Amino acid sequence: MSVQECYVHESSYVDDGARVGRGTKIWHFSHVQSGAVVGERCSLGQNVNIADGAVVGDDCKLQNNVSIYKGVVLGRGVFCGPSCVFTNDFYPRAQSGQGWEIRETHVGDGASIGANATIVCGNSVGSFAMIGSGAVVTRDVPAYALMVGVPARQIGWVCECGEKLDGDFSCPRCGRVYQLRAGALLPGPS
Repeated sequence: MSVQECYVHESSYVDDGARVGRGTKIWHFSHVQSGAVVGERCSLGQNVNIADGAVVGDDCKLQNNVSIYKGVVLGRGVFCGPSCVFTNDFYPRAQSGQGWEIRETHVGDGASIGANATIVCGNSVGSFAMIGSGAVVTRDVPAYALMVGVPARQIGWVCECGEKLDGDFSCPRCGRVYQLRAGALLPGPS
C-alpha cells in the first residue's frame, strides 16, 4: 500500500504487513492490523478494526464501530451498518489455553448488514441478502433473503438494488425479475 493511493486519517493506524487497496478511505481512530486485507475503494468509518487474517473485498462500506475479526471474509460491495458485530469463536473464554477455535464467516457480494446486527461465526450470508438492524444471524442466510429478528428469520426477498420484492418476485423500484427454484432465488431472464 502506498499512502498516496489511499486516505488514512492521522488518528488511524495501518500496520506493516497489512494490505489496503487503492482508493480506500480509512477514517478516524481506525486500525488495520498486520495480515489484514482491505480491497480497493472501501470506506472504513470511525473506530473500525480489521484484524489479522480478516478479508474485506473491493467497494465495501463499513460504518462506525465495526470490527472484522480473523476468519471473517467480506465479498465485494458489502455494507456493514454502524456497530454491527461479527463473532469468530463459538465458545469464547478469557482464560488462556481454553481452546480458542475460529469458525469462518463468509458474507457474499452485495450483502447488507444493518446497524447493531450480529453475525454468529460459522454462518454464511448469501450475496445481496439484507440483514435487518438488530437481527442475530444464527444460521446460513440464502442469497437475496431479507432477515429480521432474534434469532433472525426470513420475511421475504430483496432485489440487488435493496428493495423488497413483490409476490411475483419482481422489483417495484428497478423492474428486475427473479425466479424461485428449489428454494433459491435466482435472477430471471433479462
